Amino acid sequence: MTTIRLHFIHRYKDCRGKERIYFRRKGEKRVVLPGPVGSPAFLKAYNAALAGEGEKQPSVKAPPPGSLSALCEAYYRSADFTRLSESTKATYSGIIENFRDKHGHKPVAKLEARHVRGFMDDKSDTPAAANNLLRMLKLLMRHALERDWIKTDPTQGVRPVRRKTGGFATWSEDDIARYEAFHAVGKRERLAFALLLYTGARRSDVVKLGWQHIQGDRLVFRQQKTGGRVSIPIHKELSAILSTLPRDRLAFLSTRYGKPFTPESFGNWFRETCKDAGLSNDLSAHGLRKAVARRLAEAGCTPHEIASVTGHTTLKEVERYTKEANRDQLAEAAIASIGTKRGTPNG
Repeated sequence: MTTIRLHFIHRYKDCRGKERIYFRRKGEKRVVLPGPVGSPAFLKAYNAALAGEGEKQPSVKAPPPGSLSALCEAYYRSADFTRLSESTKATYSGIIENFRDKHGHKPVAKLEARHVRGFMDDKSDTPAAANNLLRMLKLLMRHALERDWIKTDPTQGVRPVRRKTGGFATWSEDDIARYEAFHAVGKRERLAFALLLYTGARRSDVVKLGWQHIQGDRLVFRQQKTGGRVSIPIHKELSAILSTLPRDRLAFLSTRYGKPFTPESFGNWFRETCKDAGLSNDLSAHGLRKAVARRLAEAGCTPHEIASVTGHTTLKEVERYTKEANRDQLAEAAIASIGTKRGTPNG
């Protein structure tokens, strides 16, 4: 069967998970295309846009000069945005487009700190969403400030919403043992668990890992989010599980239908496997990434050593991930080191 490649198609998912599809050819306006891709309505609109008849379709009008919508368009064209990874672009644009739909018509020059706080108040029930919006507004206002759209930054001094939660819940050793007891070796669930636990990889990387990433006794891959290279020895537990897998697949993991997982679908599926094992609803794939960092900290690894496994680019991130490290265990190791080369020399 012949596969036809469609040119000039741009797709992303907004913050609600809805896929947005555009036809965008250099020098022309964007044209909104109806989904799903391949449907009769999509093909009709695509062929019309390809023939230069995009104006007959619902197109995106040029935003008013000086508006927030125009600022969003300018930011999308900037080097700051275009050099981001595709997954980060999708995350950022999802948040920005949701804001733009509601406030894009408003002039940037008249935006004040009180307005920004109002936007935050509208999301007070979801502190994480409020703080994510503030992050995007800071990026947009920095772009506007550097290009003389505004003289002062209206986000300056606006504080993030304080959150009671510490982010993704870190798996405890008891959680890990309960999952392994319920999902036996040989099951897809256990394979996914082992890949997360013994690599510390994000879900966006785990779904792509395959035999092509095995180099000798190491697992080598580039992180989708940062583009950074990760090279770690394959743990013996993971090696034993991988040795049972066929070598004719591109990715170790796939859906029950044999299709590749998306990061989102994998995250949702993995949460269900946790519920099946009777674990807390707070536990997730990302929580296992934090557990890896915790385990390494408890084993006495330095922040640089931990970062070499997790791929974190700053030590501040490592410190945030290792906050759940067992303080009692670390304290014992610290006291035991007194009088040794590692600790304070004997006086």
